Amino acid sequence: MKNKFKRITIKIGSNVLTRSDGTLDVTRMSCLVDQIATLHKKGIEIILISSGAVASGKSEIQINKKLDSVDQRQLFSAIGQVKLINRYYELFRDYGITVGQILTTKESFATRRHYLNQKNCMNVMLENNVIPIVNENDTISVTELMFTDNDELSGLIASMMDTQKLIILSNIDGIYNGIPSDPTSTVIREIEHGRDLTDYIQTSKSSFGRGGMLTKTNIARKVADEGIEVIIANGKTNNILVNLIESPEETICTRFVPSNNSVSSIKKWIAHSEGFAKGQIHINECAANKLNSDTAVSILPIGITKIEGEFEKDDIVLIVNHLNNTIGVGKANCSSTQALDSMGKHGKRPVVHYDYLYIE
Repeated sequence: MKNKFKRITIKIGSNVLTRSDGTLDVTRMSCLVDQIATLHKKGIEIILISSGAVASGKSEIQINKKLDSVDQRQLFSAIGQVKLINRYYELFRDYGITVGQILTTKESFATRRHYLNQKNCMNVMLENNVIPIVNENDTISVTELMFTDNDELSGLIASMMDTQKLIILSNIDGIYNGIPSDPTSTVIREIEHGRDLTDYIQTSKSSFGRGGMLTKTNIARKVADEGIEVIIANGKTNNILVNLIESPEETICTRFVPSNNSVSSIKKWIAHSEGFAKGQIHINECAANKLNSDTAVSILPIGITKIEGEFEKDDIVLIVNHLNNTIGVGKANCSSTQALDSMGKHGKRPVVHYDYLYIE
């Protein structure tokens, strides 16, 4: 049977790769590599986003003095990343598969040029049958511009690389319709666009990772809206990856149904660039309604009511409606000074062109 998926992104969370004492679970890691190798040999291109570096480093060194959280993270990740990638290298080598390491930062996605450089690097690796293993560079990503966790990074990578499927492996079977530990709770098998999950999502964070189920859900929604199928599943379930590809209907997981609407490459970049915004463009109710309609419209000066922040042409800006809610992200077609000068006036030159505008 021909594979439905040509390219997929797999994210393995910290709680999948670590034992309760914080050490690396090499047995689980080996099982997952076995499954990835099986899929790879079936002709599926795979991009792997792997957590576990900080947890790996913790078990390798005894600290003689108290360190703050930033110093600890830098130290543990610097040591642990070597251990993690070396283990992956050895496990994949047994299958004759070459892997390559990519350490990235959130700032590396801030400009279109850096974004495309990373995309080109991964494309070259995939074209040469190499599996990219991606992780955030925690040794330098210690500012407010850190990723929420690797869920956010995996969503960005899946979108950037035009993958057909994003699999997020956690330590639970998916999103439950109640507390996961409650025996009466069951996994929500499929989530359509717009479904309210407020009552189901736990805000608690995982033991070793920085994010939680709320982060996973927010990322999954955004990626699914871009036409990519997203799966949240249990990475500790035997043969989970192969089963998700070969027999998805029989495999317990939560599936976010992908949108049928195509999204351009530039819009995908903009959709994940909210954290890089240099300013805000506030629009009136009429302009907001037009943006939420099925008509392709740009943001013109006549519909703008306020400009916040200082930005230059091509900077990322947030779009805020008359109710003070952020409804989108765009790339500015002019500076904030020029936008202020033209605000509220009739003019054909858009402040944010439709081609560079993503409405949530």
